[in-house]
Amino acid sequence: MSNERLIYLPLGGAGEIGMNAYVYGWGAPDKERLIVVDLGVTFPEMEGSPGVDLIFADVEWLEARADRIEGVFITHAHEDHVGAIGHLWHRLRAPIYARKFTALHAARKLSEHGGDENAIKVVEAWPTTTKVGPFSVGFAPISHSIPESSSLVIDTPVGRVVHTGDFKLDETPLVGEAWDPDMWRKIAKDGVKALVCDSTNVFSPNPGRSEVTVGPEITKLVSEAKGMVVATTFASNVARVKTLAAAGKAAGRSVCLLGRSMKRMVEASVETGVLTDFPAVVTPEEAADIPRENLMLLVTGSQGERRAASAGLSRGKYLGLQVKEGDLFLFSSKTIPGNERGVSRIINAFSEKGVDVVDDSSGHYHVSGHANRPDLDEMHKTIEPDMVIPMHGEHRHLREHAKLAASNGIASIVAPNGTMVDLTGKTPKVAEFVEAGRTYLDGSVQIGAMDGVVRDRIRMAINGHVLVTLIMEDNDVLGDPWVEISGLPETGRSKAALVDVLEEDLGQLVGRAKRKTMSSDEALEKELRQVVRKSAQDEIGKKPEVTVVISRLSA
Repeated sequence: MSNERLIYLPLGGAGEIGMNAYVYGWGAPDKERLIVVDLGVTFPEMEGSPGVDLIFADVEWLEARADRIEGVFITHAHEDHVGAIGHLWHRLRAPIYARKFTALHAARKLSEHGGDENAIKVVEAWPTTTKVGPFSVGFAPISHSIPESSSLVIDTPVGRVVHTGDFKLDETPLVGEAWDPDMWRKIAKDGVKALVCDSTNVFSPNPGRSEVTVGPEITKLVSEAKGMVVATTFASNVARVKTLAAAGKAAGRSVCLLGRSMKRMVEASVETGVLTDFPAVVTPEEAADIPRENLMLLVTGSQGERRAASAGLSRGKYLGLQVKEGDLFLFSSKTIPGNERGVSRIINAFSEKGVDVVDDSSGHYHVSGHANRPDLDEMHKTIEPDMVIPMHGEHRHLREHAKLAASNGIASIVAPNGTMVDLTGKTPKVAEFVEAGRTYLDGSVQIGAMDGVVRDRIRMAINGHVLVTLIMEDNDVLGDPWVEISGLPETGRSKAALVDVLEEDLGQLVGRAKRKTMSSDEALEKELRQVVRKSAQDEIGKKPEVTVVISRLSA
């Protein structure tokens, strides 16, 4: 009897929202031929990853099996699905398959990081399929908040798998392809073994709204505004950008795009033909000479990003343009959990300038790009799979989605990152667990989340840092120890300078230390460090991080 199996392994995106990276495999255990679905990023936050630029999945498991990877398939061009391509491709060296719009972004990312753009293979939509090893993969169009989003139809030796990617059931998306239930029923008619499915909005109880419902509300808001109108949304939500621009044009306003990603996404959409009839735009220089009541700015920074155009405007000027009292700022977007502080900071900064800020609390100016609970239920009933594997969500989302599947009589399993699932039989089962960590892009260097670099950075940020320098000749001290402090108060309880207190206590230590201690750098460093931490605790109530530098001069 064959021991070949079909496996599914999330390395990112299951148990979190972002950093998507999934693996499918067919073959004997640990000899499977593999395909990868998406290589995305997530973004750092100061509390847990200070100074880090980007975060993506740890692909060490994949890298060790790179010779067995048949291809990487990218479902769509959102950063949490395509953003790590340039950083990780050189470790995997597999061909990358994507539709035209997504391929354009993937190629740019490869080029930016010295990758081979010839690795990108542009594919057509379903029913076209690509044969790679034991798999046949098709890109089935599905609606989402970015053009040319696709679910993957993956045919394997033991049946068909549908990997939804991010999706919603929108029959009037304005830009991009509509939800086509007839196409999906045809895809499912001969049976689907597993539906690996987006779980983001499983807790949203009402059916999702169409993108077309947003336009009239935005148009009304913009037409009634008195001063300049500034609006932000995800740059990748090209349909919304077009809706906002059209609202500005209908109100007799000139439209100006601010922010690199906003301009780049519109240009890519026009270039690939997914965006048509986009209103003419003016440059920032031209916008500066247009009366405020006749101007609308479309800007980046819907999530409070510090370097984006919206943050720049909130602090003062951006490319010569500034907001004034009586202007209107619209967030045509949802704040992603974790970004509330950054968004709130910008809202308050605008408020201090007398700008009226409108967010999505009313529900009028934004619709989600993800399927709500009733839509997930409809997807289950359209596909009628043997099993549902929830993905793209925090653990609570995966668990609730598994409950929804069970209520429909469908087998399911909760499989967070690192959980290898055997899909071969009638029901999913855990095959094994794989180390699934995170990789940090720190400047230009990739480091492991467990390497200690960021941990040490956090400890220094919390506790401050003391540098102790001691010069010795043989075992005799030359001069006194001296101290430099960073991130610590200059004076403590004694009212004396903290540096003076520490140097006095260190001087007493080296004055009374035994010869055995003075002859050993390791022993001396330990005692110097202990004195600094104890003295600092007494003076300022903190035990700082301590670096000791001992320089020994030879006679």
